[in-house]
Formats: sequence, C-alpha cells, structure tokens
Amino acid sequence: MSIDTATGKEAPADVSTERVKDIFSRIAKKYERFNAVSSFGAYRQWLAGMMRQAPIGADADVLDIAGGTGDVTFSVARAKRPAHIQCTDLVPEMLEVARTHYADGAAEGVSVDFEVVDAQDIPYPDASYDAVTMAYGIRNMPDRPRALSEMLRVLKPGGALVCLEFSTPPNRVWRALYSFYLKHLIPFWGGLITGDREGFVYLARSIKAFPNQQGLADLMRSVGFEDVTWKNYTGGIAAVHVAKKPEA
Repeated sequence: MSIDTATGKEAPADVSTERVKDIFSRIAKKYERFNAVSSFGAYRQWLAGMMRQAPIGADADVLDIAGGTGDVTFSVARAKRPAHIQCTDLVPEMLEVARTHYADGAAEGVSVDFEVVDAQDIPYPDASYDAVTMAYGIRNMPDRPRALSEMLRVLKPGGALVCLEFSTPPNRVWRALYSFYLKHLIPFWGGLITGDREGFVYLARSIKAFPNQQGLADLMRSVGFEDVTWKNYTGGIAAVHVAKKPEA
C-alpha cells in the first residue's frame, strides 16, 4: 500500500515521490549545512554509531540506498574499507554533490559508483550485496514494504540492512520538546539556510508521521528480515536499526 509520507495515510505513490524529488533537487547544495546546523552537530555522532553497528567487512560490496550527498557512503568507506560501494539516490542533484566529494577524495581510495535509483524498484540482481545502508531514506518512500522487500532481495543470505532514521523519544518530556522542535525550529532552520521553509514543514511532518522504533522493526520483520535490533541516539530522536537476511 502506498501512503502520503507527510501524513501516513493511503495515497498514490507519485504524490510523495514527486514532492521528495522537488524538495531535494532544490536544497541539494545546502543539505549538508542544514544537517549540521539543525542537529547541532549530533548527526555526526549518529553516523559514527551507525558505523559501529554495521557488520561490514573489508571484502564487502555495499549498496547505499538514499545515499544523497554521500555522508553514509563516505563514512562506510573510511570506517570499513569495503571492496566497493554503490551509492544510489532518487534525486540526481543530490548525487552530483556526492560525486564532487568523491572527486575530492572523500572515499579515501575505496571504489564508489553512483546511480539514480528508486529504492522501490532496485535494478540490481538478487543476492548481489553483502550489506545495504540507508539514512533518512525509508521515511520518504511511499511504499515502504516494497522498498524493504527490494533491499532484502538484493542482499546475500546472511547480509544486513543498516538503517539510520529519525524516530520517537521514549521519554515523554523529551518527546514533547522534540515535537516542538520539529514543528517550529526545523522549518525555521530550513528556511533560513535553504530558502525553502515549506519543504522543511513537510520534512517535520514526515518525521511525526513515521512509525516508532518498534513499528519500523515490525515492518522489517514483516517482509522477511530477522534478528532486527535497534539502538537509540540523542534520547531516541534517531535510531539505527540492523536487520539480517536469513541464511537459508
């Protein structure tokens, strides 16, 4: 079932897909600055935690979904030194920024290729990757079960999906403060840095409408992943889920 990712309610897929393309194509060159300012630098800690949790070996072939400007791709390259990373994103303008970073040496010698890919229809063979990484991606996909099923399909048996996403603080007071931040400060920072306040109103709404940690874990299990675990960061504002493809 396809949903409107801003509300979580059923809607045609192209409603969300076209909105995401439009927003991220416009903010691509300022996206990294927004991440740094709006998270007060915490997103770097989240990426570091993601790398600590990621079961990626030196001979791995890694698929980065919703790779954007390359934050996860280059973090994997530096921390894990895999054989190859395929960095993909729905929005060409985001990947252009990633390519520029790659040309400047951000991968530190690790081989990286780039391709525009819709994660709900991944154009790669079954069982072709040792690991799939994704940050802030699944929340913007209108058919999440289909996207997760595609990630499961391209993973080798025993391979892992490592997913960093905004989530729900378990503490009631912290959750209320975070809700205020999403509603008022995310659009403020977004408008100030990128000039696109309305785009960040959507992003804040999409975070509010997204399932909590248990909900995302249940969704992963429902398409066939197993051994799903998660770790909270910054009081549960973000969480890293790790899910395995069965060996058999």
